[in-house]
Parts: sequence; structure tokens; C-alpha cells
Amino acid sequence: MSVQSDFQEKVSACFRPWQRSFQFWVRAVDIYTGYKVFQLRVGFEKDVQKQEAMWERQHEVAAEKIYNMCSDLGGFFLKVAQLIGKPDLAPAAWVRRLVTLCDQAPATPYNVVRAVLEKELNQNVDELFESFDFDPLGSASIAQVHRARLIGDKRDVVVKVQHPGVQQLMMTDIHNLQAFALYLQKIDIKFDIYSLTKEIEKQIGYEFNFLREADAMDRIRRFLYENNKKSPVMVPRVIRDIVTRRVLVMEYIDGTPILKLGDEMAKRGISPDGKIAAVARQNILKSLSLAYGQMILRSGFFHADPHPGNILICKGAEVALLDYGQVKDLPENLRLGYAKLILAIADGNATTAKESFKELGIDTLSKCEDEQKEMLKLAQGMFDTKLPPGVKMMQPFSEESSVKKIAVEAFPEELFSILRTLQILRGLSVGLGISHSCAEQWRPIAEEALYNAGRLTDIDMKRSHRHRTRRKSGK
Repeated sequence: MSVQSDFQEKVSACFRPWQRSFQFWVRAVDIYTGYKVFQLRVGFEKDVQKQEAMWERQHEVAAEKIYNMCSDLGGFFLKVAQLIGKPDLAPAAWVRRLVTLCDQAPATPYNVVRAVLEKELNQNVDELFESFDFDPLGSASIAQVHRARLIGDKRDVVVKVQHPGVQQLMMTDIHNLQAFALYLQKIDIKFDIYSLTKEIEKQIGYEFNFLREADAMDRIRRFLYENNKKSPVMVPRVIRDIVTRRVLVMEYIDGTPILKLGDEMAKRGISPDGKIAAVARQNILKSLSLAYGQMILRSGFFHADPHPGNILICKGAEVALLDYGQVKDLPENLRLGYAKLILAIADGNATTAKESFKELGIDTLSKCEDEQKEMLKLAQGMFDTKLPPGVKMMQPFSEESSVKKIAVEAFPEELFSILRTLQILRGLSVGLGISHSCAEQWRPIAEEALYNAGRLTDIDMKRSHRHRTRRKSGK
């Protein structure tokens, strides 16, 4: 590289964060003011059906603008699209438009990948790998993965390589989003979304250190394999002597991405709508959910990013869970407080749900008559994979939503990883066409956690068992 081109690259790198900030604020303000102007306009329309049609058109206009912003800026905004483009949370028009963005991170060219590898590993790529696929298996916002084979080994590995220069740009994006969230929270949305952005900043900061990810993968793999006759999910084994902050090598697991499961079944002559497919989907969801119940409630240390791109389906409907960049280590008081909330949700106990919210540090400001009933609905909507009775879709901005009726003034940052994990698991269950309550499945694990901590007695356990038996028999 010439001195002139090197200088130009340095100048460009200096101005890139300013350029991204400008692009974000221009677009974010445009989308937000578009909604505020529309709210004034729609207020003059008295016909409910016409109002709904107007809202749908407004959502479509906003969806196109959000799509263009996330697509053009890429990086962190691909994660934003993944977060808000959920069937049970965002307007349908947003979901339809944003769902196609989730796996579109541009790949880093092979010559740059090779340079990163050789710098990090201090070794020539040809001396280390017998074969290395130039085209990546996939590219995400922080890194991309390549299939390869080490010299002298018959098994394939996956090489995860960080995109150069991505950390500075991503942190710029997060700080802009935090400022915008603080503004929205003060004037419009009655939820502590600023704490959410602080937790996102902390979690994404961890993702840039692959040494930490390798440790997390080892710890979760050991926990699941030691606490089960057969682990509910497969966890890749780390190749320990080839890990740095920006490069991670792990075993290759052969499987089908969960989003392509229907196509794979059709190829094998299995009807996606048939009984065999339905049983397979049920078993897949139960295995994945069981792994999360054990990680969150028994260990407190869990994989916090179960989006479809991180889930493979292997032979015999076995589930493999990939990418351990986002993990969470819950403090003991929150692990046990969440176990108590799980029991409240599973039993439909509004009083205990309210107590659990207080214990977890979730501060609420009631705005309705039947506070306890709405509190339970809010708990179910936020912390279970099955929607509350009578609710077909979460509409957090609707006047009838529990979020509006029970304003959440403070929400511990530590809990956002659980909230996000549960929302993604719910999205998976909706996508698989299964109504599944993780609270009901996790009930025994939550009881065991509380019992071992001395917060449930043998009498409580027997009473709880009788209560469950009566509920199942309909008495």
C-alpha cells in the first residue's frame, strides 16, 4: 500500500463514525417524526376500520425506511433488525420487511481474512490448514465462519474470524441508539429501554473477545454434558490451541439450519404438514427449551442468543446450538427470583407474580383497576414462550396492552438477556407452529433450584405436586 493510499484510508477511518452518526440521526428522526405527525392525523378519523387501514399504511412506510437504514448501515443495525423484526412484537409490516435482513451481513474478502489469520496466529495459513474454503459458511455482523481442515486431522473444523475495524463502528452505533432511546423514554415510551441499550452495549462488547467465547462454550458444554445422560443440545468442541481474541477454531457440526428444516423434510419425502414432521418439530423445541431451562435456572450461566441462525438440526432431530459470543452469568438472587416467577406463571398465580417482580427489581406503576391480573399478563407476555390467554399477538404500543396499563419504570439490565432469550424462543415456537410454554416445562427445574437454595420445603413440594395433579385432572 502506498503512503498516499495509507493516509487516505486513515482519514476515511477517522470520518466513518461521524458519517454513520449523521446517517443514523437523519433517518431515525425522519421515522419518528413521521409517526408523531401521523398520530395527530389519525386522531381526526373516527371510523375504526379506516384507522386500522391508515395505521397499516404508516407501518409499511416506516418499515421501508427502517429496512433501508439497517441495510445501508449494516453491522450493528442487522442485529437491530433481528431484534425488532419479530412476529409477536413488532407491527406485521415491519416483520415482513425486516425478516429478510437477518442473514445479509457482507463477507470480508478472503485475502483480508487470510491476513487477519496470519497476524493473529503468527503462522502461515498453508502451514496450519490442509484445506480452507474461500467462501464463508456464513457472515454475521461481527465475524464470519469458514470450513477448513487442519493438517494431520481427518475431521473438519470451523474457523471464526472477526471483521477488521468492526468494533469501533459498532460502538458508535450503540451510543447513538442509547441517546435516541433516552429521548424516547423521557417523552413517549413508558418502559426502561435505556437500560436495555446499556445491557446490549455490555454484551456486544464481550463478543469481540473470542477467548471469552471459547471459555463460555467449554463451560456450557461441560455443564450440559455432565448434568444429563444425554445433553439436550450439541455444543461444538473448541480446538483450544488455536484461539485468540479475533480467531476461534472449533469442531464442525454437520446439520441443517432450522429455517431450512421444511425444505430438507420435503427433499426426503416427509410432508412438512404431516404427523412425523409435527413430532420432530415438537421434539426439537422441547430439547432446545430444556437446555435453556437448565442453563438459566440450574446454572445461571446461559447462551443468550438462540436466534434461528445459531440453531442446526442434525441426524435424528438432534439440536446443535452455535455461537457463544453472547452469554450471561446471572447473579444468584436474580436466578432464584426468576425461578419464583416461573412458578407463578406456570400456576397462574398473580399474587406471586407481583411479589416476584418486586424481588427481581422490576419497578412498576399501575395504571389500571385490576393490577394483579394485568401484572400476571405482563409476566406471561415478557417471560414465557406462550402468550397470555386471549392474546394472539403482543402489541406493546396498544392502549390495551399490559405494558401500557402497568408502566415499567425500572428494569434491571441483568434481566434483559433473559427477556431477549425468551422472546426469541417464542418466535421460534411461533415459526414452528407450536404453542409451547417454557414456564410449564421448566416448573420442576425452578422448584429444584428453590428447594436446593432452602426457599422451598418438602411440604411445599408435596403441596405443589397435589396442586398440579388437580389442575391436570381439571378438578
